[in-house]
Amino acid sequence: MEYQADISHVKDFLYRCIVQQADEKAVSWLNQQIEKLEKDALNRHIFLAFSTASRFFTKEACQLSSQDQAEADQLRKGFQPGSWNVLQAARIYLLLMLPYQEQERYLDSLNKLFETADMEEQRDLYAALPVLPYPEQLVHRTTEGLRTNMTTVFDAIALHNPYPADYLNENAWNQMLLKAVFMQRPLYKIYRADTRANVTLAHMLIDFAHERWAAHRKVTPELWRFVGPFLHDEYLPDIEKVVEKGEPLEVEAALLACAQSAHSGAAELLEKHPAVKRNIEAGRLNWQNIGERQATNIS
Repeated sequence: MEYQADISHVKDFLYRCIVQQADEKAVSWLNQQIEKLEKDALNRHIFLAFSTASRFFTKEACQLSSQDQAEADQLRKGFQPGSWNVLQAARIYLLLMLPYQEQERYLDSLNKLFETADMEEQRDLYAALPVLPYPEQLVHRTTEGLRTNMTTVFDAIALHNPYPADYLNENAWNQMLLKAVFMQRPLYKIYRADTRANVTLAHMLIDFAHERWAAHRKVTPELWRFVGPFLHDEYLPDIEKVVEKGEPLEVEAALLACAQSAHSGAAELLEKHPAVKRNIEAGRLNWQNIGERQATNIS
């Protein structure tokens, strides 16, 4: 299934968002770039405009109303421009000015942008993945980007971005999740993470936890989110270990994983902690809550 956004409608939406927050000088510059890009038959001006945008737009967070976010989700399921700053929105708007009717020519220009971009520009190019044309042709570029050691670039792909869940195969998805765990990224910000959970990933994460414990190091409580649905006899002792010896947030996460499981042992373990069980059943304890509290602990 393809998730292709209507480029024209996305451009209109982003332009409105930009104008609402940018100053008059920045908007005037943007309008000048639009005119130049419309006349640029060789797609050369995009390189200068993409780079120069940082002189005119701030890194203030995009302020989207609930109505704006709902519109964004209609434009492209999972589209979250509220996670961008104004400079990112401006750069991605300029990127969408690239003519895309000729696939080979468009992809050639896009690849050149990736190859010449600095770290922040790379981040913005990857953040644009959900709304770019020919998304099925960008999988290799995405998996290459996930190999980066630059947190900002990795986050642009992995967090607040529906592209990986929609297009990556299971192996690439699992590698992304494992790296996110290793890099201590906030897993609750990964779009549609639960729907892509799988038994292979659960096994990889259990192995990772064993390696960390052997080195006397901790694992993120969010890890258990992806193990819970696949709990079986082999994994249950690991959950029991966390419940018995873990810190409060780790204990809650392990028990929340038990609540996801059909394993009788997991149900019995949860029953021994009625207060936590009540919080889970009431919706007061969930993975969003666990992730936000873990992020606070890291910061």
